[in-house]
Amino acid sequence: MRVTRELPSLAAGEVDVPFVIKGYEEVVADDTAWNEHSHPWHELLWNEHGASTVVVGSHVWCVTPTLGLWMPAGQLHSASAVAGTSYRAHFFRHGTVSALPDVPVAVDITPLLRLLLERLEEADLPSRSRAVTETMVLDVLRPSARALLVQMPTSALLRPIVDAVRADPAHQRTLTGWASSLGCSARTLTRAFRTETGTSFARWVAAVRAQHAVQLLSRGFEVDVVADAVGYRSASAFGAAFRRTTGTTPGRFRAR
Repeated sequence: MRVTRELPSLAAGEVDVPFVIKGYEEVVADDTAWNEHSHPWHELLWNEHGASTVVVGSHVWCVTPTLGLWMPAGQLHSASAVAGTSYRAHFFRHGTVSALPDVPVAVDITPLLRLLLERLEEADLPSRSRAVTETMVLDVLRPSARALLVQMPTSALLRPIVDAVRADPAHQRTLTGWASSLGCSARTLTRAFRTETGTSFARWVAAVRAQHAVQLLSRGFEVDVVADAVGYRSASAFGAAFRRTTGTTPGRFRAR
């Protein structure tokens, strides 16, 4: 069963709020999608357990327990999460100042950040302690060097590649093979991928595979099964690639 939730599109600061930082947590019982919407406040999305997906234009982000996503106020986005995902959202009043940019960006959910955010959930936290903790949260928020991000090419030239790799991330056709199939040169495809995604074909495929792997691991599939499903010949090779992308091992991610 898949549930779709409808939320409004509100401009940055359109609604005044009485909080500086406010948390929300939910475990979704069904596969759930949120329509394209925007909030009047900033939002930090992360998961206590499982993986979710956020789409901003042609950018597809994967959110996990260790890698969150900063969504600036007023930014249109849609989202989805599989059944059983425990997702967290912390709302920041529009106008709060941090080191994060005014565009969506990945954020490392460090042990320190977790502790600070959890402290803000204490019902009897004194006002002064809350203010100090909120200041500390804003101080430690930093863009991550990693991101489970895939930028989707939109040209007719690359559309067959995008469809094939997303349908089957284990697809092994090389760039040269695709060039032959599409009747163009490998150099043309290389330029197109650079122009439309900002990265190479190989790195784009690796990012698609990492996102798919995260989804499968969050559903409880064994590491070796996931490795095969996303095109790696061994669990060790998959583990090394997964750790480079996410900062954690597949086994540790699966155990969360």
